[in-house]
Amino acid sequence: MPNNTSISTNVLFDLKGKDPSFAAEVKCRSGVDINLCWHCQTCANGCPFSQAMDYAPNRVIRLVQLGFQAEALGCSGIWLCVGCNTCSIQCPNAIDVAAVNDVLREMAIETGVHVAQPQILDFHNEVLNSIERYGRTHKLEIMLRFKFRKRDWFSDFGLGFKMLAKRKLEFLPSRIRDVTQIRNLFQPEADEAAPCKIKI
Repeated sequence: MPNNTSISTNVLFDLKGKDPSFAAEVKCRSGVDINLCWHCQTCANGCPFSQAMDYAPNRVIRLVQLGFQAEALGCSGIWLCVGCNTCSIQCPNAIDVAAVNDVLREMAIETGVHVAQPQILDFHNEVLNSIERYGRTHKLEIMLRFKFRKRDWFSDFGLGFKMLAKRKLEFLPSRIRDVTQIRNLFQPEADEAAPCKIKI
């Protein structure tokens, strides 16, 4: 993965690709005022994954502020974010960077932008599929389905065997009593509000 320190600060962006409504839409959908960001880099310094990101959290916020939609939606930083909220806790303005990243991931999927970390999206989808089926996660099935999709059968075999031996993985899934309530959460509502569309 690219190292954050290898990113040049002299990267030139095509100003014709700017979308003046992008920042307003992210603000509307996330409920986060990204214009409060001072770019003090406290979020980047606290993030345990920033060294693996192409753009640190504060730089992603800056891309959004400047309207560089393609760059913000196509970066790996939004996918490597695990939502631990370390950045938000340390931010002097309490900006919820994880919520902004959630919205950027949603927008990336909606717009069909090339996902910078497709395996992360595949794993997220397997987790959601498990929750929809059983009402909770069945970790063994999630990993088997993910490994099948990657066609990578044996790289973690030893670890998986140890987890089975220690009963960290169950062979059979446990279900909640009324899984239909959970399945209903995955159905779009008819009166669901339309996403924010800002026109400038």
